[in-house]
This record gives sequence, C-alpha cells and structure tokens, in this order.
Amino acid sequence: MKIATGSDHAGFKLKEVVRKHLLEKGIEVKDFGTYTEDSVDYPDFAHPVANAVENKEVDFGIIMCGSGNGINMAANKHKGIRAALSWNSEIAKLARQHNDANILTLPGRFIEEAEALKAVDVFLETAFEGGRHQKRVEKI
Repeated sequence: MKIATGSDHAGFKLKEVVRKHLLEKGIEVKDFGTYTEDSVDYPDFAHPVANAVENKEVDFGIIMCGSGNGINMAANKHKGIRAALSWNSEIAKLARQHNDANILTLPGRFIEEAEALKAVDVFLETAFEGGRHQKRVEKI
C-alpha cells in the first residue's frame, strides 16, 4: 500500500505522527509537505495529494489542516476525489463503507493523536460496501 500525505502548518505535527505510524506499519508514504510549522496555504498541499490519488500513483491520501475544512474543500475540487473530514474513527469507517472515500481528512487542532491514528487505521482497513451505496457515489 502507498499513501500520500499533506498538510499545512496547523496540521504539520499531526501529519508527522501519522507519517511515522504508517511507516512503522510498513506502508510506503509519499509526503507532499509541508515540512515545517511556518505558515503556508493549505491548497498548495491538498492539490498534489489529490492529483496523486486521482492519477493512481497512490492508493489513498491523508491530509490535515487546523480544522480540516479548508484542505478538504480544496481536495474535493478534483474529479474522482471523495475526501472525507473525519473527527473520529467511526466517521472514517463510514466514509469508506458508504462513500468510497479515497482521502481521509483530519482536523489537526481538534483531534487527539490516538483517535487520529485509530481513524487512519480504520480508514485503511475498511472496504467500500458498494450495493445501494454505489449509485449514490456515482451521483457525486
């Protein structure tokens, strides 16, 4: 499995925790930055992650900013991207099961590290259910 990560300055610390967690699990990570806590613009990191998912260079993306909202909105501008803002593991699971989400978005300032890592694991382990959900996803 290969995962693209990206964040702005507000999500940087959590991104580093997530990136390390993924590497420890033997998952390949393509990190699109940012690489410091210096102020940056979240679209500059959402778009490269979304492009990598869209072009099938990676299996999934994980992105973060302070609230998760801005970076999520930017990623969802891409055709075929279904980025899901998840503040707990249950939302992350439902995003995969019901919405076939391909990017997990985390709110860096509003989620505890342990819950974020649980959301990451659940997101990556959960399959899309298809069935009645397929036609809904196609309508997106």
